Amino acid sequence: MSQPASPCRLSRLVDRLDQLNEWIGRLVAWLGLVLTLTVFGVVALRYGLSESDQWLSESITYWFALMFMLGMGYTYRHDGHVRVDVLSRSASLKTRAWIEIIGVVLLLWPVCLFIAFSSFEYVGNSWALREGSPEPGGIPLLYLLKTLLIAMPALLFWQGLVELLRHVAVLRNQRPTEPEHGSIKEGM
Repeated sequence: MSQPASPCRLSRLVDRLDQLNEWIGRLVAWLGLVLTLTVFGVVALRYGLSESDQWLSESITYWFALMFMLGMGYTYRHDGHVRVDVLSRSASLKTRAWIEIIGVVLLLWPVCLFIAFSSFEYVGNSWALREGSPEPGGIPLLYLLKTLLIAMPALLFWQGLVELLRHVAVLRNQRPTEPEHGSIKEGM
């Protein structure tokens, strides 16, 4: 007699899909050190040696944008975004799972799709021009920076899928393994 799908299959799938933003977040976290060293370098050049480097100064914006935009999925994964849990604070585990699923489908995904689709032409034009800095000596890769307007919502959308599947697993009486979220813990 054939067995139905393993009750842990969905949880294993969630764990595998979940690793994308975890890996990107850990990698991007190192940009904090790069950003700090770059700021230190710009300040040291400017005030210590009375020198200025446009490329180095612009790189601060690039490092920050990379950290912020690529780190959003990781932050969502670790429940680090601002939340209003008024609806789910005293709700049952399954009710909280439903609230999270509805939030992903009706709030997160539409916003991600809006940002991505409204950015396609803007980013596409930048790529067509191979747009660079308008400043002499600036970074000639502005089109790559603008690409983050599509990468950020894609990573958030991906993590939304992971969270949706994680909460579907809760509804199926399966316990997702990692990371623990306040929204699916029993005692919260």
